[in-house]
Amino acid sequence: MSAAGGPQQQRRPRRRVDGVILVDKPTGLTSNAVLQRVRRAFCAEKAGHTGTLDPLASGLLPICFGEATKFSVALLDADKRYRAVIELGVKTETGDREGAVIFTAESPSDLASIEAVVAKFRGDILQRPHRYSAIKRDGRPLYSYARAGVDITIEARAVCIHALDVIEWSRPHLTVDVYCSKGTYIRSLAEDIGDSLGCGAHVKELRRTKVAHLTVDDAVSLGELEASTPEKRDATLRPITMLVAPLPFIDLDAEAARRFLQGQRIALALGRATTKELNKPVAVMDRTPGDGKLLGLGTLVQGENSIVLVPSRVISSPHTA
Repeated sequence: MSAAGGPQQQRRPRRRVDGVILVDKPTGLTSNAVLQRVRRAFCAEKAGHTGTLDPLASGLLPICFGEATKFSVALLDADKRYRAVIELGVKTETGDREGAVIFTAESPSDLASIEAVVAKFRGDILQRPHRYSAIKRDGRPLYSYARAGVDITIEARAVCIHALDVIEWSRPHLTVDVYCSKGTYIRSLAEDIGDSLGCGAHVKELRRTKVAHLTVDDAVSLGELEASTPEKRDATLRPITMLVAPLPFIDLDAEAARRFLQGQRIALALGRATTKELNKPVAVMDRTPGDGKLLGLGTLVQGENSIVLVPSRVISSPHTA
């Protein structure tokens, strides 16, 4: 019996689920909280997300189930796109609207001067991760030091801002579209822009719109997932091949596929790959008629008289494309 006197609800058994679900994360929840709710909805044995979004942020959160988790690193390392609303004239402790205000100044009114500063942050830049970020130092996330009042030196690191465009300016709010490399912190970018303008700034709103080739337009809301029937929920699952779609494909016959799945190197004819594909990841498929299964990832290297396919990640149960 439950504490309320009614029958205790039985927990549904976990099941093996392989695939990807694109979730439009709502604000107010951690990425892990969304992950756990989606995992429960699918009754999945194994699941993981592909890049943390702060509770303040909304937008695309790809969640991988089962065998797809082996390929999640491809999204963790991928470029991302964000739509951010930056409030100029107010600097906060955490770099977002939830932190205590530590500095205020009058924001500029001239959009041309703002755009001139914004332009300085395009391309390859050095950026210090925000002190309230989850990057670890000696096993502890940076935010734990900040909350404890411990001042530590944070080294700047190289990131690339592929595109940074002003979408709207309604003083003091600057809306920008940011397309950036992995490891870029939008809170740090907002603060750096504010510091360069001499007025301070923080992130008021943040939405992730793209991860690699995946977009939020194809995502489903958490509420819709939880309200769906099991059949409709399963229909939203995408194949694992979605994660490797931008990569070149190499297909193998049945015997070569068997050896690849055992972790063996496969010698290919010299014409199977171009020079520019060497030493780069490729998706490996089973060419058996009617199968079209993803076997894993490999790397093509130059052998003496052939191109050699070296397995890097292998699926334990080949997944149909």
